[in-house]
Amino acid sequence: CRRADGTSVAAWMVEHGQALDWPRYSHGAYAEQHAKAEAAKVGLWAGTFQAPWEWRAGHADGAKPAASKPLGIISRRLFTQSGYSCEPRRTCKQIGSCEEANWYLQNCSWGGKLDRDKDGIPCESLC
Repeated sequence: CRRADGTSVAAWMVEHGQALDWPRYSHGAYAEQHAKAEAAKVGLWAGTFQAPWEWRAGHADGAKPAASKPLGIISRRLFTQSGYSCEPRRTCKQIGSCEEANWYLQNCSWGGKLDRDKDGIPCESLC
């Protein structure tokens, strides 16, 4: 959704701390805005909170308590330090290393597509 001036409403909301980026679905599209809001401690980041997907994971019928790593979200520090993003890579030919393939497998919603035989090893030509 865009404003009349072309500004993305979602990007603006994330940048101003009025919404959270969930890379599992955005594929990292708002990571920069998210990092900016978190660093500036604006909006949601002015205090402490539990991400909605963490809360839901801990309160679903029969669900285990939320693990130390939130379900489906990328650690912002990991995202920044690794240099990778969840921008979709359609094939293993677009990936440069086994380390990178494993990062996508573990952190991106589409990462499972890199493990075609479901043995836990992505891009077998690289790993």
